[in-house]
Amino acid sequence: MTQESIVSMAVAGAIIGAAIGGWANDRYGRRSAILIADFLFFTGAVVMASAPGPALLIIGRVFVGLGVGMASMTAPLYISEASPAKIRGALVSTNGFLITGGQFLAYLINLAFTKAPGTWRWMLGIAGVPALLQFSLMLLLPESPRWLFRKGREEEAKAILRKIYPADDVETEIQDLKESIDKEILEEGGSKKINLIKLLQTKTVRRGLIAGVGLQVFQQFVGINTVMYYSPTIVQLAGFASNQTALLLSLVTAGFNALGSIVSIYFIDRTGRKKLLIISLFGVVLSLGLLSGIFHETTTHSPIVIATESSFAAYTCPDYSSVTNAAGWDCMKCLKASHPDCGFCSSASDKLLPGSCLISNSTVKDLCHKSHREWYTRGCPSKYGWVALIGLTLYIIFFSPGMGTVPWIVNSEIYPLRFRGVCGGIAATANWISNLIVAQSFLSLTQAIGTSWTFLIFGIISVVALIFVLIYVPETKGLPIEEVEKMLELRTQHYKFWEKSSGPSEKSQEV
Repeated sequence: MTQESIVSMAVAGAIIGAAIGGWANDRYGRRSAILIADFLFFTGAVVMASAPGPALLIIGRVFVGLGVGMASMTAPLYISEASPAKIRGALVSTNGFLITGGQFLAYLINLAFTKAPGTWRWMLGIAGVPALLQFSLMLLLPESPRWLFRKGREEEAKAILRKIYPADDVETEIQDLKESIDKEILEEGGSKKINLIKLLQTKTVRRGLIAGVGLQVFQQFVGINTVMYYSPTIVQLAGFASNQTALLLSLVTAGFNALGSIVSIYFIDRTGRKKLLIISLFGVVLSLGLLSGIFHETTTHSPIVIATESSFAAYTCPDYSSVTNAAGWDCMKCLKASHPDCGFCSSASDKLLPGSCLISNSTVKDLCHKSHREWYTRGCPSKYGWVALIGLTLYIIFFSPGMGTVPWIVNSEIYPLRFRGVCGGIAATANWISNLIVAQSFLSLTQAIGTSWTFLIFGIISVVALIFVLIYVPETKGLPIEEVEKMLELRTQHYKFWEKSSGPSEKSQEV
């Protein structure tokens, strides 16, 4: 219970951080919000590394979560507002690559610290170093020129824009930005407070929120964090008994996630946001279908249980000993026993041959290994284990370039300037809430309905997500941020997403 609390507190903090981050972005600026996030993250890392007990460790996790939540929606927004339109997607995708690459690096760093004294303190404390580095570097960077313009600091904004844009484009960009802000002030009233009702009553914001929040929710509900959080468990469910093998294969998963972000950097401004989403979701549906089929095959064709040998007789699973129809027992029934928990010791000659159903504890595990057998407690031996690993790899390869990065890109560019911070905060909050729901329910679902049906549910949700993208998500490739608002104002439902647009007027009619 304590472990679950420690893990979930970071996500709970991220939910709050994302919500506060939207307000802080509009009130104090994008750069200031990132500095606050870095400070919170650094503080959390120091608190966790020095924690004498679980209580302070949980507090540190909350601080880290607050920082992650604020940074998750602020960094893409800052990058988007400070980037030329033609490379905006690639630069925001680079942020995604640095996150996924950082996750991969974290696996390697944690592996390096496994034999160091005070292992977990080093693992948690080292996280403060990149936060401190980013804080120092952010002090050297300017504020978002669009936020400065919105706050009436036009000369500062123009000076920054002239450094970003080519001389031929900068005056057009300044003029478009000025017209957009003048229109907002005229129509909305520059001093009026933002509230949810006002957001929903504004057509461009409402359409943007449907697309932005929907993408963030679907990003989580297609199951990505079940793969990232529980990849060692999934590998074991697929038939790999060794913890070391499971951890090594999960490292491969993290590596492919980072590789997918590099693919996104290359294609996002060439292919477009919507096309990349559609390709991504199509591949995710196929991968989840493959995983569902493989796990169904694994669970319905698991090795049978035979009468326990004399060397293990004292440790026979009580549920197996008391059952009237012992001949109908297989490995899966053995692992579902819970009074007490039981494990499966596979055959010495071939792990797919019948094995023994025994009480699950360290003593029995050691006895099983000493007889040169494999010990299974999560999943059963299977000849399809490597196929399941291929399915996981394909899932990551398809997910990462599209659904992994595009939702953050779209949310950084789809809202009108006046509402960009708060709407980005709403979308990021929805993402983290969905993250928490999926992460907390995955293992319960696999125990209640089985791994195969769990992945099938994610596959069905992915099909719904694909339909949602086709109908509600507009293409924003190559559009200046101010043009996105005009596009949302004029757009109608249009399903021909593969046509090449020749100009903003045509793009504004696409969904």
